[in-house]
Amino acid sequence: MLAAFTFNTAENLPVGLLELVSESLRVSVSAVGLLVTGYGVTVAVASLPLAHATRAVPRRHVLTGVLATLVVSSLLGALATSYWPLLLARLSTALAQALFWAVMGPVAVGLFAPEVRGRVVGALSVAGSLALVLGVPAGTWLGHQSDWHLPVALLAALGLISLVTIAVLLPPARPEEEHAAYGTTPDARRFGTVVAAGALSATGAFAGYTYLVKFLGDVSGFSPSTVSTLLVAFGGACLAGVSITGALLDRSPQSALTTAVATQAVGMLGLYAAGSDPVAAVVFLVLMGGALGPVFMTTQNEMLRCAPGRTDLALAANSGAYNAGIAAGAALGGLILPLTDVRGTFLAGGLLTAAACAVLLGGRLLSGGPLHAPAARSRSTARIDETGLTSLDQSHPSDLSR
Repeated sequence: MLAAFTFNTAENLPVGLLELVSESLRVSVSAVGLLVTGYGVTVAVASLPLAHATRAVPRRHVLTGVLATLVVSSLLGALATSYWPLLLARLSTALAQALFWAVMGPVAVGLFAPEVRGRVVGALSVAGSLALVLGVPAGTWLGHQSDWHLPVALLAALGLISLVTIAVLLPPARPEEEHAAYGTTPDARRFGTVVAAGALSATGAFAGYTYLVKFLGDVSGFSPSTVSTLLVAFGGACLAGVSITGALLDRSPQSALTTAVATQAVGMLGLYAAGSDPVAAVVFLVLMGGALGPVFMTTQNEMLRCAPGRTDLALAANSGAYNAGIAAGAALGGLILPLTDVRGTFLAGGLLTAAACAVLLGGRLLSGGPLHAPAARSRSTARIDETGLTSLDQSHPSDLSR
């Protein structure tokens, strides 16, 4: 949980330090913004290749290596006196995070019984959400009290605590021997549906969220100080949504994902339609915030259930697709903004999120197909080859016929 909090804080901390870093390094604010964009693109591109390359390495070794990278890159970033060393440090942290999100889930939930895995995923997601509610605001405040180097250096301290804890306490096991190494109900069709829906919903969310401050000021008419308060409320709604969903995730995982995506669509389309009214804007803003965190959390939980092969590879694919959606959404909003007002970004985002909801509902209608639960309920054993793909044991021809 501490490592998840630290990585998410590291990813988003430049958002609160844009002007400080810009003035200190004498570069433009947009160049500092690339520290966030480049980070997300790196996670999107590197997640699956890194997970595949380390698929045979014991998870304790992978996590200690990932956290060591976080510590070193954070220290290098804190010591940077020019733009390019800082960018290289950021990209190193992004590579570590890409692998962290792939292996962290199976390791953590593998320490607990399958019937409480949803609550474990929820706890990890709460920690990640706290980065936006607590980590980034605290780092921003600290940066303004001293300078931007100090909060970046503190990330190294938090990473070191996680590194020592995991190195000492995490039980050693080969990846394929862990309890959560493979999906509990493998389903290739469900896997594809969830990854596609997650990418669509991320694209939709960030087409609007990227320009949320502009929307609240230009459309809803809030003052800058009120907008700051509303951003805190948005983060609080995200944290509350993750906490509530995590408590219910073990009971109805598929419904939790569909509900989160549908709520996000309602929030975004509501902002488009009624965002000029301050009260309505706050209501739909809270709905959008309450869904944003749970969408990614529930897709990750689904990967632990329906992965057709190794769960770490499935989680890496999902994380990569989601981060690609974030980058695509921000770019889409930037293309829409000059063509229409900022409301158009929320209309496009809401429609894309509604499309993600349609994908999930369509997948459930088709769930009676040959790639549904029979494969998971089969008595056959799953052999996972080095590519992470599932093959059925030929010693059970009755299972193969099903």
